[in-house]
Amino acid sequence: MSNLPYWRLSGFYFFYFAFVGAMSPFWGLYLQSLTFNAFEIGVLMSLLQAMRIFAPNIWGHIADQTGRRTTIVQIAAFGSVLVFSGVFFGSGFWWMFTVMAALGFFWSASLPLVEAMTLSHLGERTDAYGRIRLWGSVGFILMVVGLGYAFDHVAIGWLPWAVLGVMLGITAFARVIPEAEILPHHTDHHSVWAVVKRPDVASLLAACMLMAVTHGPYYTFYSIYLVDHGYEKSTVGWLWALGVLCEIGMFLVIPRIFARVTPRRLILASFALAVLRFLLIAWGVESPWLVWGAQTLHAFTFGTFHASAVALIHQHFRGRHQARGQALYTSLSYGIGGTIGGLASGLTWESPGPAWTFTLAAASAALAWAVYAAWGETKPVPVGSKL
Repeated sequence: MSNLPYWRLSGFYFFYFAFVGAMSPFWGLYLQSLTFNAFEIGVLMSLLQAMRIFAPNIWGHIADQTGRRTTIVQIAAFGSVLVFSGVFFGSGFWWMFTVMAALGFFWSASLPLVEAMTLSHLGERTDAYGRIRLWGSVGFILMVVGLGYAFDHVAIGWLPWAVLGVMLGITAFARVIPEAEILPHHTDHHSVWAVVKRPDVASLLAACMLMAVTHGPYYTFYSIYLVDHGYEKSTVGWLWALGVLCEIGMFLVIPRIFARVTPRRLILASFALAVLRFLLIAWGVESPWLVWGAQTLHAFTFGTFHASAVALIHQHFRGRHQARGQALYTSLSYGIGGTIGGLASGLTWESPGPAWTFTLAAASAALAWAVYAAWGETKPVPVGSKL
């Protein structure tokens, strides 16, 4: 642990999630300012997720074959800056579609690889993951609160410049992250698909996908939803920040929780609390107390969920399968799930309406709980097993 590149890894997470803090709450408002309708906004917002369906697997396969994960992270960071620059040269739907799709292809490459490298650097101390990952949450908070206040006074049209700034930060830290040793594992000679086909692994990936579907309308329309109900943009920024503050708190205490409660039980609790959270968002938006209360549940619906999911994926995909495992988690959950959630919310937002859109999100979380509760019990895999 003394050789852990803590600040270099933390710095990457800081800027990576500062980017998310600019895009998730405000990019929909920026697209709305360009006069796109709800369906077009849903399509454009889903492109970052859609690219995560296949792009991380392409990059992850190259990384596992070459062992040069840092090089790919650097290429992805530079490519992201290059293609994002296109937003300054056009604002038509198909132009934005092309820019967002290309951005998603490069942007989605880096996080699964950095996750795998972070866990490799940590070795058996995976419980310390949260202390590194929390800096991503800090970056998110500073960006979402700062921009929330800024957009009460300046036009949303300044958003692309803020996004470009944090992307340059990602590129800078991508250049200093050190490669981590990939330790051999007894399952290295097996196909990664042999791991995926195990019921406990398949049900985990399916449940994570459904959890991403749940969050589709949240990441696409939550800010628009609040502004339409009279909330100031600065208040919207603080609501996003509250959720991430609670997430940081969870990342700080999760090592002690893991010592007492298994990741499987924690992720099931996260699914259950997601049902409650999205029902509160759906039907309690007129009550500020309910809206603020629902945001505190982000500690569980993202903080506990993500820490538990990453730990479980790390348990299942070892050795030379690490990068592919994290890439599969990203692709199937945030890629397929995020795309379905974003597109579906675009279709249902105007009819049957926002409340029912968030109610359907809660139903997706309930289904995630049912799937993983039924098939997610992990069975020990003997050393000589063919999986």
